[in-house]
Amino acid sequence: MTAVFLLPPLLSSSAAASPVSDAPSGTVRPGPGQGQGCGELRLAGQLPAPPAGMAARQEVSVGAGCKLDLGPVRFVPAPDARRHTAAGSRELRTWSEMYDCCGILMTALYTTTTWANVGGGVREVNTTARHHWNREPWDAGWSLAGTSHSVDCHAACPGGRAAAHAAFGYRGIFDLTGDWYANTHDSTVQLNGDGTASCRLDVTLRHTFIGWSWVRGCA
Repeated sequence: MTAVFLLPPLLSSSAAASPVSDAPSGTVRPGPGQGQGCGELRLAGQLPAPPAGMAARQEVSVGAGCKLDLGPVRFVPAPDARRHTAAGSRELRTWSEMYDCCGILMTALYTTTTWANVGGGVREVNTTARHHWNREPWDAGWSLAGTSHSVDCHAACPGGRAAAHAAFGYRGIFDLTGDWYANTHDSTVQLNGDGTASCRLDVTLRHTFIGWSWVRGCA
């Protein structure tokens, strides 16, 4: 049986940071007359860079009464853990995925950041981003509205940061106007000269529904 390691649980959306992770600070603001729907959702928080071959993973779901269920941060085997980088190079991957109540992946942002730790600093920082959005028949559904990604260290630096942003809009079966739903994902990888690193993953949804869930990870 594969072992799964739990980090200190996240007790509430306003819980204090644990020694290895920050609780996502999040609120769901219900909208009047939406039935089982909820209003704007904002979540933000950090995940630790896990040991080699492992991933730090957390799921946050919207429960009854539009209350957030903050799952624990777990260390689990990393997907595609056999990946190799160039000699001396390090790699950190993040993912931020929004699912609906039927388990359909609506929108997602994925990043891969590589760098090297040399002489107490970082160098050769590079990041790439991939995106997912779910389409419906008749050219409808989610669409990609805008993206960006960047690094702030292009040579040798004491530390570095890689960031990526993705914005999505929706026009389809559940809203013909295109004005109701919008998902925004942000990923920031902080690289330190001592070899440590962390992943910050944020998401903002204009409207959400009970049963929707956010899965985020760092590997």
